[in-house]
Amino acid sequence: MKSVIAVRNVTKTYIDGSVRVPALRGVDLDVHAGEITMLLGPSGSGKTTLLSIMGCILKATSGSICIAGQEVGNLPESELPRIRLEHFGFVFQGFNLFPALTAGENIELMLDLKGVDKTQARKRAHELLERFGLADKFHTFPANLSVGQKQRVAIARAIAGDPRIILADEPTASLDWDSGRTVMDLLRDLAHEWGRAVVVVTHDPRVLEFADRTVRMEDGTIADSSPDMAAPAELMTQPIHEHASSL
Repeated sequence: MKSVIAVRNVTKTYIDGSVRVPALRGVDLDVHAGEITMLLGPSGSGKTTLLSIMGCILKATSGSICIAGQEVGNLPESELPRIRLEHFGFVFQGFNLFPALTAGENIELMLDLKGVDKTQARKRAHELLERFGLADKFHTFPANLSVGQKQRVAIARAIAGDPRIILADEPTASLDWDSGRTVMDLLRDLAHEWGRAVVVVTHDPRVLEFADRTVRMEDGTIADSSPDMAAPAELMTQPIHEHASSL
């Protein structure tokens, strides 16, 4: 199966004065279309750093990152917004909705960035909100939405431009389980029905049933990768090394 994202020997080192702090140490990872890949691991293990590098938000210190067959690790910073807009949809724990825009306008903004004309953008925004059970929320501002509704709007905005890759950082952390399950159902549909590659960083053991593949990170490396559905619960409760805490 061809990788949508191919990470090879990627390192990331943060500089704090004279101190060098390694966040990633020679990471290799392939992400495939049609799957939900979950990144697990204790705080500080490198999950969000890896997600940010894959999404061209951060640049790696060294190594190769290929997105849809294109090497992006050596691109200048000025080229990265184009790569993000072309290939990625992002879902964050904090939703990142624009408070001065309605739910519909938040989605339209993404379509505007993709060059879609206003009439088509509005039609698409209505269609997405209806698909996600929010047809009556087009003119509602984020402050008047529940946290679950905000996350569904955020997902609708993320996929509005038809990206091939969805990156989600703790998408259920702020949600009760009814809302969290709804969000994960949507992400699973994106992977299994729409053929998108979905990568989820999570500390939430409730979502592991949705994983097609789990990748356990520890100390900036891949400690374990499992494609089967029996392993995830074990990975949440049994550290790879004695000093590692459970999620």
